[in-house]
Amino acid sequence: MTDVCSVKRRYLALWFPLLPTDRLRIQEETTGGLPDTPRVLTAKIKGALRLCAVDGAAQALGVVPGMTLADARALHPGLIVADMDEDADRHWLQRLAEHCIGWSPRVAVAPPDGITLDIAGSEHLFGGEAGLAAQAEETFTAIGMNVRMAVASTAQGAQALARYARLPIMDERQALRGLPVFALGLENEATLALRRAGLKTIGDVASRAVASIAARFGADAVTALRRLLGEEHAPIDPLVQPEPLHFERRFAEPIAHQASIAACFLDLLRDAACALEDRGLGGRRFVLTLFRSDGARHRLAIETGLPTRDPAPVLRLFDERIGALVDPLDPGFGYDSISLFLPVTEPLAANQPTLDDSEKDTAALADLVDRLSTRLGPVSLCRLVPQDSHIPEQAQLALPAISARAPVHWPKSPEGEPPMRPLFLFDPPQQVEVIAQVPDGPPHRFRWQCKLHEVRLYEGPERIASEWWRRKGDEASGKGGLTRDYYRVEDVRGRRYWIFRHGLYDEKPDPRWYLHGLFA
Repeated sequence: MTDVCSVKRRYLALWFPLLPTDRLRIQEETTGGLPDTPRVLTAKIKGALRLCAVDGAAQALGVVPGMTLADARALHPGLIVADMDEDADRHWLQRLAEHCIGWSPRVAVAPPDGITLDIAGSEHLFGGEAGLAAQAEETFTAIGMNVRMAVASTAQGAQALARYARLPIMDERQALRGLPVFALGLENEATLALRRAGLKTIGDVASRAVASIAARFGADAVTALRRLLGEEHAPIDPLVQPEPLHFERRFAEPIAHQASIAACFLDLLRDAACALEDRGLGGRRFVLTLFRSDGARHRLAIETGLPTRDPAPVLRLFDERIGALVDPLDPGFGYDSISLFLPVTEPLAANQPTLDDSEKDTAALADLVDRLSTRLGPVSLCRLVPQDSHIPEQAQLALPAISARAPVHWPKSPEGEPPMRPLFLFDPPQQVEVIAQVPDGPPHRFRWQCKLHEVRLYEGPERIASEWWRRKGDEASGKGGLTRDYYRVEDVRGRRYWIFRHGLYDEKPDPRWYLHGLFA
């Protein structure tokens, strides 16, 4: 059997050997996680928690996939353990593949941890194959992904070389023949049968007759071998990139009447609604461009908080946008053409009305947010989004309401109980003078804004420790994190306050007190 390496096409294969743990580390670093702590991902297999993926730091400690979690912790008790999330890994790989479209229009995912690019015709834009590979490696290394890559004449060969070959590759043909039979990607039983027959490399299998390989190991082994060596073409399945929605009207004579312009715009919105419905999408951003006969352009853009394909609310938002312009639109001698572009779309399924009409309240709120954001500007209207943090001032984030997702449910106090946290917080907390019965006890009275408040009732303490993953870095810089003891107190006039002592006496000899919020 001979292998023929075609030169017509060239493929760049990217392999991310630590994709699950790299994804987890990158996501944790955005929330303040420790970057160098060994991480493992586990799943329950045959009644025991076993390691499915480990990072490089864990591998250096002798922790490998397949071990039980108990054995791994015996080697290193400080492991960060998380559940294996294959759906998150698939989504992450899809995002990485979409990023590669800037290097080639033909990009395909090679599950569970690979990407293949057809670089024929595009590699010269980046200084050749070596330049493109170097740019890809630099890009993914910068975001924290471990990556191996190889170039070959077939997609299967490129992936096999990236996963199993010793890099760099000087001779593609010899490198392919020297790969282990695991590179064929067959089932475990077929791979084991090949090895038991003494066929340990691709070259060993290629030296046998096709008929004998098919008879002993199945037709799949022959197909995989022929595709790997380039004797059988197997096209990649590239990511589908739908054409962006763009609609345009051109006029034989320029139009300047407001009624004619509005009618044309409404027709464009109706065309967009039909196209969006066919794709099951809704628009989030609409861009209207009016081309004047003298070459000037007027560009108007609006955004919606929820995807929509209903022309009526979009038309109202454009009316708001036009009304907010400092300089009104001047058609001059008229517009030659008008175009509508939808750069941002999202899936929009049919909505089932509820018996209590609660969806109408959501739609009304979204409509109000859209109109105010269009009239006042997106940064003028914000929405608080909860964050995963125990530190009160970091437990929420203010984002533009039109960009933030629909409101999520905030934690609620048990029914009949007063709220644990006040709605109003001081930023920063205001320092108060406190007299306590014992040094580490609750406040007995406190002075705030030159007024003395006698405490009648108190609840607490609610102890909130500093974030340990941040505290480690703070201690290294001489700023050590301090523990907070929060008290809900009520003075003799019935007013309720949220007060905390910043630091324990074994952390700081003279901890200070602060007023952080007021209860309604």
